[in-house]
Amino acid sequence: MATRPEIAAWLGAEIGRATSAEILRVAAPESASADAVVFATSAEALASALASAAGLVLASAKLASDDPRVMHVADARLAFSVVADRLRPRVSAQIDPTAQIAPSTKLSDGVSVGPGTVVGEAVTIGTGCTIGARVVIEAGVVLGDRVQVQAGAVLGSRGFGYARRPDGSYLLFPQQGALVIEDDVEIGANTTIDRGALGETRIGAGTKIDNLVHIGHNVRIGRNVIIAAQTGISGSSVVEDGAILGGQVGMGEHAIVGPGVILGGGAGVLSNKKLYGAGQVFWGRPARPLKQYLRDLARLSRGK
Repeated sequence: MATRPEIAAWLGAEIGRATSAEILRVAAPESASADAVVFATSAEALASALASAAGLVLASAKLASDDPRVMHVADARLAFSVVADRLRPRVSAQIDPTAQIAPSTKLSDGVSVGPGTVVGEAVTIGTGCTIGARVVIEAGVVLGDRVQVQAGAVLGSRGFGYARRPDGSYLLFPQQGALVIEDDVEIGANTTIDRGALGETRIGAGTKIDNLVHIGHNVRIGRNVIIAAQTGISGSSVVEDGAILGGQVGMGEHAIVGPGVILGGGAGVLSNKKLYGAGQVFWGRPARPLKQYLRDLARLSRGK
């Protein structure tokens, strides 16, 4: 529970025309009651919020309103997320009795491990990590602090790399490297991240990975990267700090996506390709700047 002055302090916002509402939860306008907070980033959303029974409305500073429930903030979506995090109930850390954790695993304080999870030898799990149900963490994986791993994820699996014999058959290339997950990373359900072949696979601090993502061996993901569902990143590729990968993006091996680059859903990055330009959007297969992609679509529609 929080009062309006407490919420204003969390957000660094003006209290405004204070109301006596005590806020217990966040909600959408259609389900809000007097103990709930909602947010608005547009005039239409503000009208919907004010028509609700919400006790507090977080509104972008550009939206004028004299309703006493409104608290103006720089970024209403971010402010709403901050309040949601503050109001979220904290569950005590616990290890489910059905989890199988190797004796050599190093567990820090405040770690939770869900039912049916398997943790291999010599794994290190940092402070405040939450590991969901039926997760598999292979030997030697390192998790930093406050890492969240959702159900069914597999971390440190054997990479997909082979040497071809003269007769056309394949022999597994050594897959004996490491996987390092830095602080505050979130990993979605049924995502798989391979260990390095001889070196390491590394996921940078603050990166958020959606469900059903595959990250191959020796890949390096930078800090604060967003990777949406069903994306596949081939071995030895690099995604640098702050990049955003939409759903079903595919990257070939040894490709580089530069800092702040945005790949639209379904974009394909060819092997050894390098894409740079912070804030620039690339789309299509092969991925190219959005304006070029749209011009190419126009030409196709005209049959030229």
